[in-house]
Amino acid sequence: MFRKIRKQDRGEQRNLLEIKPVRNLEWEAEQDGSIVLLVPKFKNRYIVKYILPRLRKQHFRLKLDEYGSFIWKLLDGNTTVGDISEKLEGVYGENFDPRYERIGKFIANLAHNKFLLL
Repeated sequence: MFRKIRKQDRGEQRNLLEIKPVRNLEWEAEQDGSIVLLVPKFKNRYIVKYILPRLRKQHFRLKLDEYGSFIWKLLDGNTTVGDISEKLEGVYGENFDPRYERIGKFIANLAHNKFLLL
């Protein structure tokens, strides 16, 4: 009964501002600059292999708002969350407050759904 031990289980704390998230999902940019995430309908390998190619639409389309689209474009694995926060403040100013909480919740939600890797 081996169980994979996560960093949170070992008591290690990770600083949100030092994390460099990487996108783990296909996406498209629309003409207005917004981002559409292409979420696969199925994850079972047999369904993906045999049934998914026969479907007309193989993905759910999840459209991000302007803040989410801005953040998504910067999730390249080289940019830290702290750098993203500074760039957001430079572009949107005080309109995006409380920025650390909002960015943290957005990235945690994407990571929970496995749309990005931390």
